[in-house]
Amino acid sequence: MDVAITRISSKGQIVIPASMRADLPEGERLLIIRDGDRYILKPLADLEPQLREDLLFAEKTEAALAEYRKGTFTRKSGEEFIDEMDSW
Repeated sequence: MDVAITRISSKGQIVIPASMRADLPEGERLLIIRDGDRYILKPLADLEPQLREDLLFAEKTEAALAEYRKGTFTRKSGEEFIDEMDSW
């Protein structure tokens, strides 16, 4: 097991030490899980396909809800909506 110390920036960003991210390509999406006082990072690509799809759908749904609450959402016909979902 590797251990390192890092810090959180004012923007909430953390740096994964170079020695620990050597096998992670730039732009890799990571799942973060909070379990009490533990935080776990896991590459999204390593998840079971169905779980990965469920998480991505939940992320898009959350973003859409935020747009709706801000009043910046756009209305679409059912067919347009299905076409957009197919592109995901």
